[in-house]
This record gives sequence, C-alpha cells and structure tokens, in this order.
Amino acid sequence: MDVGGTFTDLVLHDAATGEIRVAKQPTTPAAPELGVLAAVDAAVPPELLARSGHFVHGTTVGLNALLERRGATVGLITTAGFRDVLELRRGDRDDPYDLFWTPPPPLVPRRLRAEAAERVAADGTVVRELDPESVRQAARLFAAEGVDAVAIVLMNSYANPAHEVLAGELLREAGFDGPISLSHDVSGEYREYERTCTTVVDAFVRHRMGPYLHNLERELRERGFAGELLVTRSGGGALTLAEAAARPFETILSGPVAGAVATARLSQTLGLRTAVAADVGGTSFDTALIEDGRLPLLFQGEVVGLPLQSPWVDVRSVGAGGGSVAVADAGGLLRVGPRSAGAVPGPASYLRGGTEPTVTDAALHLGMITAGHISGGISLSPEKAAEVLAPLAEPTGIAGTDGVAEGVIRIAAANMAQAVRGVTVERGVDPRGAAIVAFGGAGPLFGCLLAVELDVDTVVVPPNAGNFSAVGLVQADIVRSAARTMVRPLDEEALPAIEAMAGALFERLSTAGAVREVDLDLRHRGQEHTLTIPLRLGEDDVAAVADRFSEAYRRTFGHQLPDPLEVVTVRATTRIVLDAARPLVPAPPSGASTGATTRLWSFSRRAWTDAQVVPREGFSGPAEGPLLVVEPTATTYVDAGFTAEAHPSGCLLITRKDGDR
Repeated sequence: MDVGGTFTDLVLHDAATGEIRVAKQPTTPAAPELGVLAAVDAAVPPELLARSGHFVHGTTVGLNALLERRGATVGLITTAGFRDVLELRRGDRDDPYDLFWTPPPPLVPRRLRAEAAERVAADGTVVRELDPESVRQAARLFAAEGVDAVAIVLMNSYANPAHEVLAGELLREAGFDGPISLSHDVSGEYREYERTCTTVVDAFVRHRMGPYLHNLERELRERGFAGELLVTRSGGGALTLAEAAARPFETILSGPVAGAVATARLSQTLGLRTAVAADVGGTSFDTALIEDGRLPLLFQGEVVGLPLQSPWVDVRSVGAGGGSVAVADAGGLLRVGPRSAGAVPGPASYLRGGTEPTVTDAALHLGMITAGHISGGISLSPEKAAEVLAPLAEPTGIAGTDGVAEGVIRIAAANMAQAVRGVTVERGVDPRGAAIVAFGGAGPLFGCLLAVELDVDTVVVPPNAGNFSAVGLVQADIVRSAARTMVRPLDEEALPAIEAMAGALFERLSTAGAVREVDLDLRHRGQEHTLTIPLRLGEDDVAAVADRFSEAYRRTFGHQLPDPLEVVTVRATTRIVLDAARPLVPAPPSGASTGATTRLWSFSRRAWTDAQVVPREGFSGPAEGPLLVVEPTATTYVDAGFTAEAHPSGCLLITRKDGDR
C-alpha cells in the first residue's frame, strides 16, 4: 500500500500463483487509513487477505506532520549551555543569495527547552555527574505546559549514554508518562545540532504515527489479516510495526523511496547501467538516479530545512504532478505548481468540486487522457477542463485554450526535467546516457516530453506503471540499521575496534537469520566531510579499505590526496530477504491488439492529429507514435517521433527515432 497525496495505490502479489492485483483509491488526507482500508476492501477478497503473509505500507503521515507542523508538543532536555542549539543551527544560510531567507522555526519553543546540569567528554568520560534535581525541575515545567513527548539530548551521549538513560528514568519517576526519545537510541552519531534535531523530530511525529499505525493494524486484524505489518524506511527496506512506532523518524520519506526501490530492481532485470526514476503522482514529481542497479543511499537527509541523521535514499521531489495548479502570475506569466489540488477537491475535470486548472485538466483537454472513468471510480469531464483552462488565455497572452493547455504541460515537464538535472548533472552524470523509467499515475504521460527535454533516447514504462511504487513496497526486505561515531585513525589497530563496534551494533539489532552489512564513514585527516565506504568484515585489510576510499574520492571530487585517513562512524545494517516477494514480472504479452482512435495533440508537430488507442494487455508493437497505450491505472502517451514496443519483461520500451532529435 502506497499512500500518495492524491491516490492510495495497492498491489497484491500471490507468490504461489503469480497473480498480481492492482487498485487505486482516492487518498483521504484527514484520515489516511480510510483510503488504505477502502483500497483493501475494493481489491482484496477476505480469503486472500486472511492468507497474506505481509502487509507492506508506505506512508506520508510523518512527513505530513512535519510539513503541516501538526505533531506532539515536545519538551527538550539538553546539557546546560546547549539550550539554543536548535536556533543556532550551523550559523550558515541554506540560500546565500536570498536576502529574505529565514531558517525554519525550531520544533521546540525556547520555553520548553530545559537544561540538565551534567557533562560528558567526547571520549565518554564523565566530567560532571548528572544533577537529578535539574531533571525533576524539567518534569515540573513539562507538566505545567502540557508537553506530550520529550526529547533528551545530552552532550556526547553517543560516546556514553549513561546520563541520558538516567534522565529518562528520573523523568518517569517524576510522573511523565508520554513518549521519551533518547538521542543515543535515535542516532548515536556526533554533530550536536543534527542529533538534537533528529531526536526532536522523532518525538514530534511519534505522537501521530503511533496511533495511526495501531488503528490501521486493528482494522486489518478485524478484517482477518493475520500476517506481519511492515512500514518502509526512508533508506529502503521495511520495519516492523513496533519498530516503526518506536522509530518513526526512519519513515519520513517512506512513500517516495518505494518507487526508487522498484526502479533499482527493474534496472537489474533489464541490465540498465544508468536509470532515472520519474514518478509523477497527483501532487509531486519524485526522481532518483539509479546506477548499476544500486540505490543512491545517503546517511543524512533534510525535510523542510530540518536535518535528519538517518539512512536516506536520495529522492528529489518538486511540486509537479497531475494535481498541480496552473495560474497566471502578477506579470502575466503562466506558472504551474507547486500548489496542488490534491485528493480533495482534486482537478476540476474530476467533477468533485475543483475550480482551478491543473495539469490533469490540460492533459485531458489535449487528448493525452481519454475521457470517461479512471481508477477509483472518478469520471473525467473534458468540458469542465476546457472551462477552467480558458480564463488563463487573456492574462497570459496565450492564444486560445489549446495554447494554454500545451503551455501547462510543457512547463510541468520543464520543472520535472530540472529536478532530474539535480540528481544527474549536479552529481557529474550526463542524463543523455540514461533511460527514463516513467511511472506513477501520470508518469507515462510525460515520458516522451522528458526525453525531449533531457535529450534521452529511451523511456521504459514498467508493468503496472500507475502502481509501481507499491510494487517497490512488495519487493522490500526487512532492514534494520544502527550507527555509532568512533573517530580514530584508519590503521591496523582500527580494524579490531571497528569489528568490536560492529558486533555490538549487530547484537542490538537482533540479527538472527539476517544478512549483515558494515559501512564506514571515512575522511582525510583534517577534513570535515566524509564518504561512506563498504567494509567486508574478515576479508578487508587497511590497504583494501584505503584503496576503495581513494577510488570513491577520485570519482566524487576528481582528484586524490596523499593525506592519512581516519574513521568517523561505523554503520551496521541487517537485511532479511522476503523471497516470496521477489519478482513481480507478468507474463510477456503475445499478439497485437488494436483499439479505437482518438484526436490528440502532438507536441513534436504542434498540431492535432489522429492516433490509435491500444490496450496495454496484448500490445506487442513496434508501433510509431502518436499513440496512446492504456491500462487500468495509467496511460502512456507516445508522441510522433517515438516508437513503442513490448519487452519480454512486460515493460513498454519507447525509443526516439534518430531523425527526430
């Protein structure tokens, strides 16, 4: 189950029979679990739900809590002298060229930030014992202010957590019964601001995530589900329900990551060296660069200006989706997004109360989507689409409704292409050598437009494209991770210490039957930033690790340095592979299938043209555009100058002709 801003997607995979079922239902923003349960009720018979082994869920509840600033009232206990670390930040500006830039307000106001008299040094030695009365005083403050959750972040607790543990116990003794987040449990890494922010975010979203997940589980159990409920992580893989409720900060980007996971798996199947995930939903466009079938994994991310020390797949998002609203600005320019019509009321053509023109309305007017019913029982009205697009012609000076609709689609595609350049060109990768994997409810509509914008030759539309992120959820492994900062030179004496630290982390992760992975954050001595390098325990010596770092450093920065290396952080990951959830590749289509014809707009010809509408099931090709390939949850738009054909994997391959570049 993938809960998006506009639609909630379901994929059911029966490993015994190979059957795949898909469904879409409108998301219910006020109570996301209602949309999830509606999709289950619509597509999963009780007998199938009863024998399902895993229910894998991608959720935006935690992310929405941060975006809307609607979470717990959080109190913070920190070491005396560090009360204002959330406001001091790093002392830099996110945008140095914006004269009006202001940092996001801290999640904990100053009056709810209490100081504990204590001090631990960076090597873990106790400089000053914790004063219990300072914690009791904080407890009295929190009780008076109605605090729901508490974050405890003491200086250097990653090296020695004894004072944090004691502070938590004292808080309970003083009568506080809400959630308590301890920073050494949440992060275990140095960098005081980042660790503080991560711990506060954990406490802030737990207030909403816990009840949501438990309510969802209760409803599923009442419907007969007896398997294991899993929630996907921002870094890929999935957590159990109990782990997700205890570590909700790990699920902040739960939804968008699933599409990147599915793209990585598909890249391995097709042998794509470089692929760009192009996930166009109703609210946003999410993209990630996949090289050699590997996820672009980072170990610190950022949401609404707040850093999070957590494994993080590098997915970039912009407000460019099917529901993105088109407006004429004060200067008469046509703009699209980032504001979205969302699930409620949705695009005007849905006839559900929407009054503003959106990308979906423009696509419908141009014939890129056929009129009638779409997933979730929604009817599309071309007349309503034209009605809301027409008023944009006069203030923008664009000739007619057709011109407005074309402009909306082209601007949306340009916004998406710019996001793709952010994960390719900015990382030194030429997108022209990549394949675009287009999915999401609107992704296949924009595949050809993105190929032209980025000068790419190949577009891949996967099976069940409209639900492809949910496919990535079904393919998830159960993943647990932990990290601990340990700054020391990389020498022969370091490896035994690293192995001991990794062993302690694995013991904490309960790794029975799991694949173990160890990574090291390394840097040249005297530098600030690190690169993360895999370590093969029991196989690598110092020279092998150093060589791997040097190659990664050269690839990243274009040169190498002779300076000695030092270890900064040890990272441990365990992975339990759910074999039954592996391949989700339907049988390849056979024969050709023809359907109706329609009138649609060709962007390459800038003219209306007649085009075939063919069902995806049974389509083999090759067939030249203009062409529409329709399936239950998505429509693929093939423009003139492109050829579409079915691949044995079940994918639709779209290629540009040399003469149409």
